[in-house]
Amino acid sequence: MEIRSLTRTEAERRGALLEVERYDVDIDLTGLADGPEVRCVSTVAFSCREPGAETFVDCAAEVRSATLNGRPLTPTGDGRIALPALAGHNVLRVESVQADTTTGQGVHRAIDPADGEVYVWMSFEPDEARFVWACFDQPDLKAPHAFTVTAPPAWTVTSNSGDPRVEELESARRWTFPDTPPLSTYNTVVNAGPFHQIRREADGYDLGIYARRSLAPILDRDADELFTLTRQGLAFFGEVFAMPFPQRKYDQVFVPEFGGAMENYGCVTWSDAFLRRATPTPAESELLAKVLLHEMAHMWFGNIVTMRWWDDLWLNEAFAEFACHWAAERATRYTDAWASHLAGGKLRAYLSDQGPVSHPIHQPIHDVAQAASIFDNITYPKGASVLQQLMTYVGEERFRAGMTAYFARHAWSSATLQDLIDALSEASGRDLETWRTAWLATAGTDRFSLERDGDTVTLVAAATPRPQVLAVGAYSRNNAPNGRNNDTSGEVLERRALVRVEVTQTRTPVTGLPTGADVDILLINDEDLTFATTRPDPATRDAFFRSAAQLPTAISRGVATATVWDMLTTGEATAAEAGRCITAVLTTETSDAVIEPCLTLAANIAELWAPEGERAGLTAAVAEACLRLAADPGRRQVALRGLARTATKPDDLAWLREQAGDDVDLLWRALVREAELGGDVSSESALLLERDPDPDAWVRALTVRAALPDPAAKAEVWQKLAVDRAVPVNSVGQVAAAFWRPDQDALLTPYTQHYLDSIPHLHRGGMIPAMVFAGQLFPPHAIDPTYIEEAQKASDEAAPVVRNTLLERSDTVKRMLHSRGTATDPVRG
Repeated sequence: MEIRSLTRTEAERRGALLEVERYDVDIDLTGLADGPEVRCVSTVAFSCREPGAETFVDCAAEVRSATLNGRPLTPTGDGRIALPALAGHNVLRVESVQADTTTGQGVHRAIDPADGEVYVWMSFEPDEARFVWACFDQPDLKAPHAFTVTAPPAWTVTSNSGDPRVEELESARRWTFPDTPPLSTYNTVVNAGPFHQIRREADGYDLGIYARRSLAPILDRDADELFTLTRQGLAFFGEVFAMPFPQRKYDQVFVPEFGGAMENYGCVTWSDAFLRRATPTPAESELLAKVLLHEMAHMWFGNIVTMRWWDDLWLNEAFAEFACHWAAERATRYTDAWASHLAGGKLRAYLSDQGPVSHPIHQPIHDVAQAASIFDNITYPKGASVLQQLMTYVGEERFRAGMTAYFARHAWSSATLQDLIDALSEASGRDLETWRTAWLATAGTDRFSLERDGDTVTLVAAATPRPQVLAVGAYSRNNAPNGRNNDTSGEVLERRALVRVEVTQTRTPVTGLPTGADVDILLINDEDLTFATTRPDPATRDAFFRSAAQLPTAISRGVATATVWDMLTTGEATAAEAGRCITAVLTTETSDAVIEPCLTLAANIAELWAPEGERAGLTAAVAEACLRLAADPGRRQVALRGLARTATKPDDLAWLREQAGDDVDLLWRALVREAELGGDVSSESALLLERDPDPDAWVRALTVRAALPDPAAKAEVWQKLAVDRAVPVNSVGQVAAAFWRPDQDALLTPYTQHYLDSIPHLHRGGMIPAMVFAGQLFPPHAIDPTYIEEAQKASDEAAPVVRNTLLERSDTVKRMLHSRGTATDPVRG
């Protein structure tokens, strides 16, 4: 029988009926040392406001026994156990076993290929705790949890709370953890394995970081950075929310075969892919900082105050995404965090918000299966940008006051959008209902342009705009050194004025800007204060494209780049125009946070958006830019990686190998490129695999095989990647990108059908694997518009998370086909 998804109606009824007093969960992990089983006994004490009523508890594991107030119960087979004739006070006891710990949900058993050691992690968002033990798996039924864990004697166990009591048993150890504060079931965690552990004291907190033993040297290398960021983040959030993190212990556990990171209270679980095997680039270091701060922000947004139902998911995710950029710029060395947000996540959000799965940030959610489909670019980067606009709109001081009131009022309980709006309205003195409706209840992206009539400048919205504050910058040319390398042959643009305007209608006068022939560019949304796309006026369009690289700051260049990118995706600019513009920005960019995403964007345009006849030229231009950047020691690593993706000349490939030296990471990248171009690299790949100390180096070797224009290699890789799912979820994108190469259509065509055939099964394993496999395996090559229609039709019967991921990815690829000239249908926008 199919496991049922909890509906909002059911959750509201159960939430009104019950109050959960506590969970006592006894977990036996000893069977995982050499087998697949996790055994649990979940004891739940709860009261019922209507004695005699009936409800159900969630349990999608195999139920061995279940009793309610001593009376035996029978599971219904759909992931639920009926609870009839409830008393005023009840005790539920359920014994369960979860044996699918390889591809199942909620709990995962990973074997380190380096030494055969076993590591176990649990992750429960949105409703996957029920796959491990019996619980009321909905966010508003919060309760203290007490975990007792029996594990093999060499293992360390981590969980949400405090310092456990550890008892030595005959052939195991028992870890008894103190009660957690009231938490939602999805905020709880148990991780276990023979971890390498480092602990430090900082500002009264006991901080711990963990990783598998084979990655101990990497964790040791990154420990200072991790502890510094953790200390800085706890201090910043404690101050701005006027509520220090209330628990002394704060752990972060890096585990294998995990996707992303999860904000479990006091014990964040990370993919250990964030422990970079090569020295991290500046962008990779900044990403680590932002993810760390994002998950930490959830201690307040999500754990201490929890959304009542999944329609307020943005209260968790958008706020955490906003807060991590806010904290990074104010409290850490990553002061260009908003610039990198604009160069990465925000561009994805602009594209998603103009496609078939655009949705309001806040929308009705029927059931949890639908909720899993909105962990997306609208909820995350668009939501973060909208909150940045809200702070601009009300002022930072009042914004902070509103958040302080919100946390003080709702700590350890659940809240709704209205609760937040009320707190911010009171603190700011502004009626935010119109703002709320326009920004949170309405899908789509505003678009602005400027009209000039003599000395008069008017900001014009393409449709009725949302209420917002944005800025317009006026720039003039100034002969001065241009760019990081002090290239005196170019000019730079100098900002002569910045004017903020509050938009309330379609046409808004902009006063205070200089006018005349000496103003070369008027930049809409300068400082990137709002979420809106922009267009240069037709008379200055070409000059705008030529001048983007000459703007003086990472943010101003980013705003111009966002305009160019959006015009490419809507068919208003060619790949050649966009590629030349962004490659020029790449060579003048001064921000370490932006250079890498900018390089990725330029390479993507050449590879995925350019017509076949123009692909080689645009790729060569990016490779040439990489060669120039490699002369700068501070950019060498990033530039050589970019060259490894784009080099085609034998001399460039030979020079790249020479530069790589003992850099194993760069050698792998070079081998992937040479394999794609038809080089015989199998023996070199085998030798590099032998000398690479990374326990996951076999994935790099598989990536090399994925790129080969060889039918046997393609078949082998597809089997491991898409059928066996042997590749860790965090590496699927890397291998898939090497598999789907341009100019290999004849080899790839059979796999386009294999993807269609896989759609009904892509949801297997839960939300994260569903998103990864549905999105990363979608073919960008060897297809036409008819294929996209077939894929979209096939998605109609898929799980919501698969359907939305597929629709979003297929819309992007459809736009690529239009840009390549292989599709004639107009794009949206």
